[in-house]
Amino acid sequence: MRILLTTTSYQDTPGAHHDLLNGSGLEIVRARGPLSESDMLELISEQGPFEGTLNGDDAFTPKVIDALLPQCRCLSKYGIGLDKIDVAHCTSKRLPVLFTPGVNHTTVAEHAVGLMVAVAKHFWLHTSHVKQGRWTRQTGKELMGKTLGVLGMGRIGKEVIVRAAAFGMKTIAFDMFWDDAFAAEHGVERADSPQAVLQRAEVLSLHLPMNEQTTGYLNSERIALMPDGAIVVNTARGGLIDEAAVAESCRSGKLYGYGTDVLDAEPIEAPHPFKEIDNIIITPHVGSRTFESVERQALRATNNLINFLNGNEDYIQANELE
Repeated sequence: MRILLTTTSYQDTPGAHHDLLNGSGLEIVRARGPLSESDMLELISEQGPFEGTLNGDDAFTPKVIDALLPQCRCLSKYGIGLDKIDVAHCTSKRLPVLFTPGVNHTTVAEHAVGLMVAVAKHFWLHTSHVKQGRWTRQTGKELMGKTLGVLGMGRIGKEVIVRAAAFGMKTIAFDMFWDDAFAAEHGVERADSPQAVLQRAEVLSLHLPMNEQTTGYLNSERIALMPDGAIVVNTARGGLIDEAAVAESCRSGKLYGYGTDVLDAEPIEAPHPFKEIDNIIITPHVGSRTFESVERQALRATNNLINFLNGNEDYIQANELE
């Protein structure tokens, strides 16, 4: 059986997942993602067919999915975010989509808190200037005592809340599926709407899923609701924000700064509104890219694929097929 492997962090990070895949007996075609629709179609045409994929954030559009069929038996996503996969189309074509929930929440939460500190203390300006031989010093702000607003209190949002408490932050959050026990244990105030979080958040951490309702969610109108000088951190999806609006708010001082691990289009395009703004810190979608997390995700994604193809029921499927 031939499979397509595209996820780069899987390929670039050593670990037991390589031994597992190499010992599976599968024929592996390797490519460097994330791949666009045209790249995927060309790859399938030239090197397919494939009975399965181990993919990252490649474009699995209806055209790509149709090109993979009928030979492809499943898509195994390395990670949990499925916004690059047309899951509804997969479901209509009875193509299982496998994924890896519960494997990267701690490391992404660490990254989110790291971005909060980096923005609050002007890490980008300070480190870049010092390396240029300049001793520029800009006064920062403490996180202690600040109100943390969390939109999306899932696994990652909860881990951010736990870590923020160590900084002496208090949290207000909104989630459609509220966890009363967790909120009570960690002193989280429940907001009755996302807008109520925005109005109070001195530091905002985004953990929303990417869908039609949340695309471009943080726009100029919603930023206007926030306290002046607020910090926004995004380790979810770049498309959750209006990049032009965030850039302008950081320039004007309405936002103290923006720290993100994700962009609407990745890799970063040129020109990009964030490039020349010192109070915007960007990391290249590495929030879950630690040796520990990569191996956990990769082993789960690989076992999902191998087990599914071999008829073993130990796999995690995102879509229900009738």
